[in-house]
Amino acid sequence: MRPACPNCGYVHYVNPVPTVGVLIEMDGGIVLIKRGNPPHQGEWAFPSGYVEADERLEEAAVREAEEETGLRVEILELTDLNSYPEGPPASGIMVFYRARPVGGVLRAGDDASDVRIFAPDDLPLIPFRTHREALARWFERAGVAPRLPLAERAESEIIVRPARLADYQQVLALIRTIPSNHDLSEAQWEAARQRLSEDLSIVTLVATTAQQPDLIVGCVIMSTARTITSGYGVINDTAVLPAFQRRGIGAALLEGCMRRAVELNLNSLIVNEERANETARRFYESVGFSESPALLLKLR
Repeated sequence: MRPACPNCGYVHYVNPVPTVGVLIEMDGGIVLIKRGNPPHQGEWAFPSGYVEADERLEEAAVREAEEETGLRVEILELTDLNSYPEGPPASGIMVFYRARPVGGVLRAGDDASDVRIFAPDDLPLIPFRTHREALARWFERAGVAPRLPLAERAESEIIVRPARLADYQQVLALIRTIPSNHDLSEAQWEAARQRLSEDLSIVTLVATTAQQPDLIVGCVIMSTARTITSGYGVINDTAVLPAFQRRGIGAALLEGCMRRAVELNLNSLIVNEERANETARRFYESVGFSESPALLLKLR
């Protein structure tokens, strides 16, 4: 319900506010600022802010970049559009641009307490959902891959464990990056949040690393179903942070899922074929899943 005047009929429309974010590519990495003010004070994010009444979107992006990082930038392309009806603090529409420096000096300014260039394989946890999703698409579109090769990362550094309540925000942010989930409504996401935390038939495993135990770098969600004589596990959502892909995390998650399925006395694992692209299919087939009629792995 919108505030309205019963005498004159005026209706106060609380419409989303326009904001911009800037993905500044510099020295092989990306520029992030440490927020000096709430919300998420002290955490890292992209330079961003509100569009002024007399500005075009591109002008606002260039201004925000210089105010918060000290860099004069050139816009390369519009890279992402998003919205945040959930806040904070108010509903908004977010427009992200890729940019590169053309002048200035890297220094924290305005409401930023620090500014740094982060390599693709050394990114901190970003608190804003829209920023995380823009980062995922930046990896896809810019063709940027983690600089740390798989051979340099020991498998023992990957930790797979059951998800905790405190992990669910990061888990939901991760599965939002799955292309087949992009069109889900907020009502559907709210239902997913509720099922994730309350449905005992859903098994959620997360992957972290020894270096960053609080950062969820991957997750797998398995639904379980039982008949009178057998049980099945259905893997519907698997996601790995773009900066951590090609490091064996997907395989570690699948191994953890298989172990959990055996502990639950399930007979088979099934992968939802509609949500597996060609690369994912090859991966599943390489570890023993049959190709037809579904991606099926018999456990016993």
